[in-house]
Amino acid sequence: MASNVNDIAERSNNPHFQVKETNAFSKEEVKDPYHDPHKVDDFSNEKISSASRTPTNEPAVLEVDSEKGIKDTDYREKEINGSPASYSEGEGEREEPSVIRKIWNMAKPFFFPVFWLLMTGWWIAGLNLHRHDIGGPTESWLIPFLLWLAITIRLVTLYVSTKYVTKPIAWLWMKLIYNPHKVIPEKLRLPLGAAGTVAVFIVGTFASEETSDNTRANRAVSLFGLVVFIFGFYVTSNNRKAIQWQTVIVGMLAQYILALFVLRTQAGYDIFNFVAFLATSLLSFAAEGTAFLLSADLLEFHYFLLGVIPPIIFFVAFVQLLYYWGWLQWAIGKFATMFFYGMKVSGAEAVVAAASPFVGQGESAMLIRPYIPHLTSAELHQIMTSGFATIAGSVLGAYIGMGISPLALISSCVMSIPASLAISKLRYPETEETLTAGKVVIPKDDDEKPANGLHAFANGSWLGLRVGGMIVAALLCILSLLGLVNGLLGWWGKYLNINGPPLSVELICGYIFYPIAFLLGVPRNGDIFRVSKLIGLKVVANEFVAFAAMVDKDPTNDFLNLSERSKLIATYAVCGFGNISSVGIQIGVLSSLAPGQAGRVARVAFSALISGVISTLTSASIAGMLIVDSAAYTKVGGV
Repeated sequence: MASNVNDIAERSNNPHFQVKETNAFSKEEVKDPYHDPHKVDDFSNEKISSASRTPTNEPAVLEVDSEKGIKDTDYREKEINGSPASYSEGEGEREEPSVIRKIWNMAKPFFFPVFWLLMTGWWIAGLNLHRHDIGGPTESWLIPFLLWLAITIRLVTLYVSTKYVTKPIAWLWMKLIYNPHKVIPEKLRLPLGAAGTVAVFIVGTFASEETSDNTRANRAVSLFGLVVFIFGFYVTSNNRKAIQWQTVIVGMLAQYILALFVLRTQAGYDIFNFVAFLATSLLSFAAEGTAFLLSADLLEFHYFLLGVIPPIIFFVAFVQLLYYWGWLQWAIGKFATMFFYGMKVSGAEAVVAAASPFVGQGESAMLIRPYIPHLTSAELHQIMTSGFATIAGSVLGAYIGMGISPLALISSCVMSIPASLAISKLRYPETEETLTAGKVVIPKDDDEKPANGLHAFANGSWLGLRVGGMIVAALLCILSLLGLVNGLLGWWGKYLNINGPPLSVELICGYIFYPIAFLLGVPRNGDIFRVSKLIGLKVVANEFVAFAAMVDKDPTNDFLNLSERSKLIATYAVCGFGNISSVGIQIGVLSSLAPGQAGRVARVAFSALISGVISTLTSASIAGMLIVDSAAYTKVGGV
């Protein structure tokens, strides 16, 4: 499973392998003629040609020009005139720096040390002032320490060569992982890795104590359900002989370890709860703009149109600002690199999978737009699966505003990334050569670049308005159509004496998805049928409709009676774009970007939908296996 990282370790001892040295005062760069796992390649100077695709079980590794090397688009000071914004700039002629830029270039060597001293003083003072907080030792020091550590590492890398970090890591990898891995016979490596993964699942699931609604029997059902999902996809695989089991094993193990970290450790809970708190706080600032435009008194009524849509508009605009600065590409590139090397997927697949929770199912494909005409069928299947398996940051505020736990939403999205890679490669393994098999690539955006940050933010506000309007229109039409269908079904059911409850889409979905809800480990106290109806609503309509039904405060709403465990499992199970209407969205986006791929996209679309839905359900199964205090993870709010 560690073969890709082993290649990195071997190259670290190769005389031709050079570590890129960069600091805040030097313009010199050392080009690495090999693929550098710590960098994200830029597409700005590359040309894509049609690649011949011959059946093979091993991905092709692209050659890299040894003269040109690999361009580093990492967010770092590559030149004395560099800046965060230069991340997204091409290699064309640079404009003459402004007066402010010149002043900044002269001041930044002194600014960074002073800034670090201020942050260090803030951290130490906070430790002293809050050491007796009731919140506990972890909550009071962990988050400030991680923030201080991240800033420290970033500033140190401006002045100190990264080789002092990479070489010790490579040495440890060789001694602790690579050499022992080589001792194991090749035929035994995969079985031993699978056995170790199963052992981790069993011990992690049953080791903790039981609680009232989280018995070991319920956990066993959740574990059995996960096995059924995986076995079912293996049996129905497009090509069982071509399955890359490293991708499947590492993906499921990564998903489980992430869940262990969030659901079973105080540190993981605090970190994700802090992220959820930041997301909630950021989106809450949209209320100030809404209050100015309308009235603060109207916000107290918690209308969907006023409480949910404005945060979406604000968040989309904020994301466009981050994209202009280059920070979003940097974060996506780092996540993509981890999945690329750990799971043996192509660079295009890694980028889209990492980007899906940030920018959504359509926008994530835009990040690899120049490569879409050359994607294989398996890559198209994976890209669509990643979009179906998660939700986007643009709608996160909507669900939080509806009363859904931000902690559960964020952790579900993160867990579903490796799951979507594993499930898709189990259902539709790669059998062709891939154009981005040897690198992680975020191509340069060919669209007109905003003039400045304010321009980018203004463009984002218009985009957010369109996204919000689309959501309002879609919900209005879907709920109206659902009401029409329920009315017709109810009228038809009366003649069959189906009156209590009347025949409806929810009732039909409840029976169809009942086995799925049972396999997730939902308590057998009447909640299985309720959760199955929510899953059905999500697949037939969309997750908005399902979440709205789950949190509806109407006293007659049956979903208000869900137990905390059932509510948590339902939140994880519904948290994804896997619904029939999203199939049309993805087919439309990919076909418009690459008309020649329209046939392939249509052929794999429904397989990808099922894979995306099951990827989300595996996160729900794992949550059912590991959760102990369900109430702590279903509450709305932050730290």
